[in-house]
Amino acid sequence: MNRIIVFFALLITPILSRAWTDGLAAERPFKIAKGYDHPQVALTLDLCMNRIDHRIFDLLISQKIPATLFVTGLWLRKNSDIVEKIRAYPELFEIGNHGANHIPPIDDRNTVYGIKTAGGFWHICEEIIGGMRAIEQAHLAFLQPSRWYRGATALYSRNAITIIGKLGFCIAGFSVNADEGASLPADEVIRRMKTAKDGDVIIAHMNQPLRASGKGVAEGIMFLKQRGYSFVKLSDAATLTTCRTKILYKSCAEIVKDQKNS
Repeated sequence: MNRIIVFFALLITPILSRAWTDGLAAERPFKIAKGYDHPQVALTLDLCMNRIDHRIFDLLISQKIPATLFVTGLWLRKNSDIVEKIRAYPELFEIGNHGANHIPPIDDRNTVYGIKTAGGFWHICEEIIGGMRAIEQAHLAFLQPSRWYRGATALYSRNAITIIGKLGFCIAGFSVNADEGASLPADEVIRRMKTAKDGDVIIAHMNQPLRASGKGVAEGIMFLKQRGYSFVKLSDAATLTTCRTKILYKSCAEIVKDQKNS
């Protein structure tokens, strides 16, 4: 019973506990349950745009390593060949929503980290729903129905958090940032992944095949596997409670109408 209570507390952390910086919510460390007989981690890989990094993707398949893939509509449209391969491995891959066009879900400023934000309540909603539509249109929703959402830059305005919840999504946090947006050299990525502990959630990127960071991600995965770590999909590690956010609205029009009436 205590294990279930602790697990539930960990799971709801990304929804209820946030670090507010300059008016924006950033992800606080988010962990899953520890393994029963050996350590486990959840590997989450962002596919924002560009192509696929085969150094990582091929390794996941050959080594049968499960992962949660956060895809954007942009990436899905440009990588139909890889999408077909992902469909062939439902036991390995869970699909999370990374938005329609990789636009930060922020409405109270125009840019963050130099990236143009959604800029408005409606546009945040369209970014989220558009990401889910893209997953459905790519015929990936059947792999493992997922209510996980991760916004571009992993920063959220207060309104964005409200919208995400009303659409029935849970925000997918992380506890180990392996590659800082695929910007780090391989050695630093490996060093960070070696610090992963039982129950950690790792974030890395699998859409930058020409950057050195991908080599580090692949080697970091193998290091953890050789150390006896198992890998789980985010939702598989949350089976005791799951992402239980109730879907209150199914369209942006409903949300905007409710906002105007509130």
